[in-house]
Amino acid sequence: MPWVTWRTIKRQVCDRIDEQVALEFKLVYPAEFLPDQPPRIIGRRCSKGMECNQIDKPTCHWAGTLPGYDPFR
Repeated sequence: MPWVTWRTIKRQVCDRIDEQVALEFKLVYPAEFLPDQPPRIIGRRCSKGMECNQIDKPTCHWAGTLPGYDPFR
């Protein structure tokens, strides 16, 4: 059975809300009988995404409101 988990990949200060955020990937690890395959990324999120969604303007693709803008690149 595959194993699914959220893993923090980076911690950084966000200029939109002026707080430290954690950027996370949702990873799916393969079942035990397929050990040589790397995990697959099936989702991404920001730890402060809910706070950003309450702002009256689009923020970034980590919060899910502005797909073309990534402030952490």
